Amino acid sequence: MSELESLITIIGLTAITVVTRCFFLVSDRELRLPGWVQRGLRYAPLAALAAVVAPEVLMSQGQLIATWQDARLWSVLAATVYFFWRRGILGTILVGMAVLVPLKLLAGW
Repeated sequence: MSELESLITIIGLTAITVVTRCFFLVSDRELRLPGWVQRGLRYAPLAALAAVVAPEVLMSQGQLIATWQDARLWSVLAATVYFFWRRGILGTILVGMAVLVPLKLLAGW
């Protein structure tokens, strides 16, 4: 790309971002979303989190993990068990890391 094309691209992407982000702010009246959209948006954070975490846990270099000797699987299992037992986020993170780090460092997984 030439410098002019890069500049045009940056300006265009900036304009698109500003318009889409400000769409709800420039209206004179409150925009009401349909009930089905409001119900669906309740699950958006969970879906986004799953979309980020699941590939990180289940895949390695673009391929599904084919062995149980992966520290990530065991740490997720331990963290999940802890979460359903105690319902604490900090403890869940600590348990997951307490399983992950020794398996990575000591077992070489």
